[in-house]
Amino acid sequence: MLIASALLSLPLLSLFIIAFGRWERAHAVAYAGCFIACVSLFSGGLEHLGGVWGAPNLVLPFGLPWLKAHFRIDNLSALFLLVINFSGAIASAYAIGYSEHLHERRRVTPFYPLFLFGMNTVLVADDAFVFLVAWEFMSLASWLMVLADHEKPDNRRAAAVYLMMAVFGTFCLLPALGLMAGAGGDYTFAAMRLKDLSGVTGFLVVLLTLLGTGSKAGLVPLHVWLPLAHPAAPSHVSALMSGVMTKVALYGLIRILFDLHGDVGWQWGAAMMVVGGITAVMGVLYAVMQDDIKTLLAYSTVENVGVVVIGLGLAIAFKADGENLLAALALVAGLYHIVNHSVFKSLLFLGAGAVITATGKRSISQLGGLLNRLPVTGAAFLVGAAAASSLPPLNGFVSEWLILQTLFKGPGLPHWAMKFGVPVVGALLALAAALAAACFVRAYGIAFLGRPRTDAARQAGEVTFGMRASLVVLAGACVVLGVIPVTVTDALSHVVQPLTGVSFKVSADLGWPWLSPVSSNRGSYSGTVLVMVGLALFGAVILLVHRFGTEAVRRADAWDCGHREDIPQTQYTGPSFAQPIRRVFGGTVFRARESVVMPPPGDDSPARHTVSMIDPVWDGVYGRIGGIVNWAADLVNRLQYLTVRGYLLMMFCTLVFMLLVVAVRQQS
Repeated sequence: MLIASALLSLPLLSLFIIAFGRWERAHAVAYAGCFIACVSLFSGGLEHLGGVWGAPNLVLPFGLPWLKAHFRIDNLSALFLLVINFSGAIASAYAIGYSEHLHERRRVTPFYPLFLFGMNTVLVADDAFVFLVAWEFMSLASWLMVLADHEKPDNRRAAAVYLMMAVFGTFCLLPALGLMAGAGGDYTFAAMRLKDLSGVTGFLVVLLTLLGTGSKAGLVPLHVWLPLAHPAAPSHVSALMSGVMTKVALYGLIRILFDLHGDVGWQWGAAMMVVGGITAVMGVLYAVMQDDIKTLLAYSTVENVGVVVIGLGLAIAFKADGENLLAALALVAGLYHIVNHSVFKSLLFLGAGAVITATGKRSISQLGGLLNRLPVTGAAFLVGAAAASSLPPLNGFVSEWLILQTLFKGPGLPHWAMKFGVPVVGALLALAAALAAACFVRAYGIAFLGRPRTDAARQAGEVTFGMRASLVVLAGACVVLGVIPVTVTDALSHVVQPLTGVSFKVSADLGWPWLSPVSSNRGSYSGTVLVMVGLALFGAVILLVHRFGTEAVRRADAWDCGHREDIPQTQYTGPSFAQPIRRVFGGTVFRARESVVMPPPGDDSPARHTVSMIDPVWDGVYGRIGGIVNWAADLVNRLQYLTVRGYLLMMFCTLVFMLLVVAVRQQS
């Protein structure tokens, strides 16, 4: 009842802001209402997590003429209710202060509750009709918020690409669910679980599901909309699109492949692992080249989606081979990374929004020295950057470590593709983790450390208390999820039990607070013990320094490569920091080219250094498809300029063609 009431309140909040949007405090009231609704939905998810599979459910008398609307909350949907509404509540509280700085907030606030409504309804849907309608609510509401600042050409292009990819995803999911419903047309999920999806039907269901959910999640090469749309949206919307909406897509993938289908071959698991590994590396390579802070974070989301898909692919491969314990471990690892990424990516996007609010700049090369001017924002952003870099004892490390531990068991499967493929995927995952660390060292160091590079950075001030409090809560969650991971993994065991058939606790061998996924004497980790040892060593060092060190204050000029002047241009820039990585990978993957124009002696014009790169996926696939579509549109567009004789001739040819079709069918 609590969840239903909270869900119904979200469309009412949208109507409220439409009716009273001119009232100055209406937007703050709407976001406060969204905060309360998300807290209620989070409480409902927490109440049902670990409950009995298949209960509770609700049937309402609307939908298709022969189908009522079915809703159900099981362990999987309860977990994702927690994921979505934790970040949703924080983003809503953040938006109360942040929305005051938006130029056209009346184009954003009415659709924000509908966006939350769509995502939550996807999770509780128990038939294909409600699932797809909610999926479209989620897509269209977020598209309208991406298009809010439509005066900018880049935003219009981002919205157009996003809409096309959203339509493509639904176009794939619709026949996938139709094939699972079968000729009887029973679109309830309970009926779909009983269907035999073998042969071509099963193949098409898996393929269409991967395409439909992968396009929404951001799998390479279906990721092209994500780095365009996420930066175009307001920052509190970007946080939900990147940290939460991509998780709804992964929920759809898990729901269909592990629950409704339930009998996916190991070949699909191997393919998902490869695609996930390529997605992780390509995403972080894209990210490390970016200068726009929100585009960088969007590409980082592509990387983390790839990491999750590696874990899900492993789970499918192990489950198909009868290794249910290892399948449960891989699924726990994948779900844990979903939880972790939703937290630290929401933190990073909200932190980026605070930086943009304080400076008006999105280019990290125009920032610098912000830690002194935005201490709370800088400290919180540092926690998120360290978590995204998979550094212990934060939460990003734990889930990637669990995925690596599961990968080590992959070569034991009796398939040569897995024996050779798993080490390659493991190497890709390790490479992605290393590049992610370099990416966020670059982003944080250039933006928050050093000296201000522009007057905007020099004059920046801390954001409102509500925005800072939101960042602190998310940073605290990153620490808690990393320091006491056993509590989370034990809760996740309730989620994976119905999907894999076994109840698997990662701490079973050694008990709390140790994670021991492989054995009690190998591959064990405890974030709690690590933090306790670190704090003890930190205290010992402080004690030794104060006991035996000098208390005299020593001052000296900072060494700046021989320059005593306070010249910000002598610092590293974003492009210069990324230059070694660009030269290693960019020349082949991105076709990066550098050119230097040096004026001759006596010419006082400035020297110029330019770098050009391409997006191989866009130029190689989508650019060509777009060219074909434009060519076909131009061809069809000529039809509206025909003469009367031309239209009569076209009608006559159409009639002759239809008569020929009828004649052929009668003879056959």
